[in-house]
Amino acid sequence: MKKITIKDIAKHFNVSISTVSKALNDSYEISVSTKEKIIKYAKEHNYRPNINALSLKNRRTKTIGIIIPNMLNYFFAQVFKGIENVANKKGYKVITCISNQSADKEVEIIEMLSNGSIDGFILSLSKETELQKNFTHIKNTIKHGTPIVMFDRVAEEVDCDKVITDDYNGALSTINFLANKGLKNIAFVSTMSTLNIGKQRFLGYKKGLEIARLPYNEKLVVNILEKDYKEYEKVLIPLFKNNKVDGVIATGESAAIAAMKAAKKNGYEIPKDVSVIAFSNGILARHSSPKLTTVSQHGETMGETATEMLIERIENKKQPHQSITKVIKTDLVVRDSTY
Repeated sequence: MKKITIKDIAKHFNVSISTVSKALNDSYEISVSTKEKIIKYAKEHNYRPNINALSLKNRRTKTIGIIIPNMLNYFFAQVFKGIENVANKKGYKVITCISNQSADKEVEIIEMLSNGSIDGFILSLSKETELQKNFTHIKNTIKHGTPIVMFDRVAEEVDCDKVITDDYNGALSTINFLANKGLKNIAFVSTMSTLNIGKQRFLGYKKGLEIARLPYNEKLVVNILEKDYKEYEKVLIPLFKNNKVDGVIATGESAAIAAMKAAKKNGYEIPKDVSVIAFSNGILARHSSPKLTTVSQHGETMGETATEMLIERIENKKQPHQSITKVIKTDLVVRDSTY
């Protein structure tokens, strides 16, 4: 079947192309009966809008570019689910790219998609970009009219909308929860000590100890490189062998599960001897043994919020307003790794 065009529809009904376009876009300017006839005819003849033509006319592709540091992290999978929820409702398509923690890859992706392929970006910074603190590619993209909403891993130096987790208070509340159960020797295990979110969690941990009037012991703080996940358990065994530990807060589920294994190998029972809590609230937490208590970051809500903010920017470009930062509060999901 020959592909039907908007021009063909206009010719069939002896109306202007503009009338057909308005009818297909459900414009109030066109009568209900005319709209129904045109839409029915378009569906029967498998009409598909020319995306490139629409792009040239409206300067809009109805497509969003998503850039995340990695796809293995359950939190990012939840964020993506939230993005898809809102994008689908609003009629937007999504192109997802993974930077693999590389600044060069992040730059390459932004340059590739900034040629008119997308209307805006939802971005979580790569580890290299955050460490190098070179945000020129992001600033230039915004300067040239493509809006960006950052989430989770963000750059304070960049003037754009952001959605972040309340990492500081999430960690502080977790210490409060453990201290109220009488725990006094709470360890902090981080796989993101160089990232701002990791620093915020560490500061919340320290403040929580201070509020609970518990001493800070640097021997109970273990920083591990995220890429060394196969070594987590090996690195953590000395923590339990050489120190008295009755609680652990980890910045991620993999590190928390490794901590539970290391504790067990040193004769600890969980949660009888040591309680373990991790940030994120993913599949690992539900299937670990025992099931893991977590600080839920509400990734799906974060994704939905970021997408709503970006589409608002895309569709209201003529009404510039100050950048907004929205903070998603955390919740403690109590399971079997704490008593």
